[in-house]
Amino acid sequence: MKKTVLLFGLASGALAAGMMLLGMRLAMAHGYRVAETVGFTSIVLSSLLVFFGVRSHREREGGLRFGRGFAVGAAICGTACAVYALTWGVTSLWLLPDLPAKLATCMVDQARADGKSDKEIAETMRQAEEMRRMEANPFLNVGEAFLEPLPFGLAAALIAAAVLRRRPAAG
Repeated sequence: MKKTVLLFGLASGALAAGMMLLGMRLAMAHGYRVAETVGFTSIVLSSLLVFFGVRSHREREGGLRFGRGFAVGAAICGTACAVYALTWGVTSLWLLPDLPAKLATCMVDQARADGKSDKEIAETMRQAEEMRRMEANPFLNVGEAFLEPLPFGLAAALIAAAVLRRRPAAG
């Protein structure tokens, strides 16, 4: 189980982290909405690796009960979330410390480009400033990044455990 969790968890985390880094570059060049789309897509794609990891474990073991399948999937998800969160933390705190301010500016610029009213732009500015303040706290910063892909990974683990359960072959 450890080998499967590490292999698929690290691969899933690397995929999500790599796409997150791409999304950051795209946000600066094409706007916040593009980065959101890339980020969401990367989290969904990386969650697919949870499913494949559970399937790999089932094939290796010759069967899989629901509880064990969910445990493997949740462990893969946790590993992937840790890689994603650490990448975000290192990037936003040390490599690009001005990133939260730039993302906040992108949010406001996007609201203006979308033709939002002055009241809606003011609300976006308030949300952007709140996000920037939260990002300054390393624990909130990394914790929020860990929680971002978690629901998708746990949903993938539940689905995989339910769909892939199979009694071990008698013999």
